[in-house]
Amino acid sequence: MTNNNENKLNINNLIQNEVSRISTKYNKDFLDCEDIMKITGLGRDNVRQLLRSKNFPTTKVGKRQVVSVLNFVTWLTLNNNASEVANG
Repeated sequence: MTNNNENKLNINNLIQNEVSRISTKYNKDFLDCEDIMKITGLGRDNVRQLLRSKNFPTTKVGKRQVVSVLNFVTWLTLNNNASEVANG
């Protein structure tokens, strides 16, 4: 049980540190397609597909889709963690 709590604390610390780093680097609280392309190295078509996917936490501002840095980092961290568990 303690190990599970330690993992949650480590993930929370990782998310908090990464949110701070990205927010400082880009001087933004929300990321757009261009920002996500820079961070992930994905191409425009792949990022746009990601922004339209149902499990990606976007917010629509006018015609633009953006994602908060916190939601992006949380989504990225939890999805990477889940895929590592699934892939063993």
